[in-house]
Amino acid sequence: MSEITLYTASWLYNPGRQPIAGGAVAVQDGRILAVGPATELVMRFGPPRSDFPDCVIMPGFVNAHSHLELTHFPAWRLRGGLDYHPHRFVDWIVQLVKVRRGVKSDETIDSLKAGVAACLRAGTTCVGDIVSSPDLLAGFGGSPLAGRVYLELIGQEPAVFEPRLHAALDAAQAIHGPRLAGLSPHAPYTLASDLLPGIAAASRQRGLPLSVHLAESVDEDRLLFDSTGPLAEELYPLVGWQGYLPPPRRTTPARFLDAGGLLGPTTLAVHCVQLTPADAQLLKARGVTICLCPRSNERLAVGRAPVQLFKKLEIPLCIGTDSLASNDSLSMWDELRFARDVYSGAVMPDELVQLATSGGADGLGLSAVVGSLEEGKRADMQVVPLAGRVDDFGNNLAELLLQSGGPTAVLAGGRTVAEQAIWG
Repeated sequence: MSEITLYTASWLYNPGRQPIAGGAVAVQDGRILAVGPATELVMRFGPPRSDFPDCVIMPGFVNAHSHLELTHFPAWRLRGGLDYHPHRFVDWIVQLVKVRRGVKSDETIDSLKAGVAACLRAGTTCVGDIVSSPDLLAGFGGSPLAGRVYLELIGQEPAVFEPRLHAALDAAQAIHGPRLAGLSPHAPYTLASDLLPGIAAASRQRGLPLSVHLAESVDEDRLLFDSTGPLAEELYPLVGWQGYLPPPRRTTPARFLDAGGLLGPTTLAVHCVQLTPADAQLLKARGVTICLCPRSNERLAVGRAPVQLFKKLEIPLCIGTDSLASNDSLSMWDELRFARDVYSGAVMPDELVQLATSGGADGLGLSAVVGSLEEGKRADMQVVPLAGRVDDFGNNLAELLLQSGGPTAVLAGGRTVAEQAIWG
């Protein structure tokens, strides 16, 4: 065993719990050995290696939905002469498809690596990341970024889709280290209904959780209801799917997925901006977790998720940045500050920070190892300077943290994050 390292700060903060004034964390072999008041842990383990006055030690963030492979998208868009701001959801998808067609695999791996580094520097130590091809898994390399890597599934024709599914299942077996595997049936508008039961069966048999984009725009609603609208008229011809446009199905995106067996306790439904009250109740009944992506939704002008409804129904929530194809940064601090404003009054600061820590860990099925500072969990921590004076009970701590710029130090799996150590 390696030596025990003790970290102390003015406050120790597990979102959703009472903060500890003068807190400490003891770390050994990349795991948390003990947490508590610094006076007690110093007596047990000796003086701290690092003391952070006027700072808070808190869990690393869990970004529950990202596409790190798109981190270089703004540069690709400029290079391809497609540097415009889409005015409609379908315009954005068309732009995305056209840009990706001009990007090589090695460039995408470099982009994913840049996303990994950006997350770690900003205090995110765990992600729920979507990868469009098994070849891109190399982009994670030996980084300490933990999480769930979801292999994306898109298609309409069984003869083309089945090999993709088998390749994803084979790749899932090779995912190891601080990351676990999952499947990402992309969205109701990119999958034929007869393919869904096979995905559901593979998920159950292999123990692979699901992440799916759901009810992101009204265009999706139109396609699922009567097979019309911009997705049918513009996206499908662009990707050669016009021959697979089904007759009107008179359903909603959520009921479409439910009919295929994709809604369950291990399903993470992302966006849910256009979810109806009845479909929200369906997700609640199935035990689904919802991942909010407020900045992405605002950028694409698709609306705002009905968070008050989700809270009323007690649907588990988490939060993610989505990608740099529809966002300005991969910083969860930026995401939380934006969410504080757009969900004003509906979600309190402490709740927001909890969505980005234990909420994300729960949504990814990783709560046993990340999401809070507890004995036995991964030593994923960030040290954040305080933006003001904390009251005697720490009641205003979360608000002060949201006013701060971000972390001054980050540990992922016990490793101090620095540019030279990310890929060590």
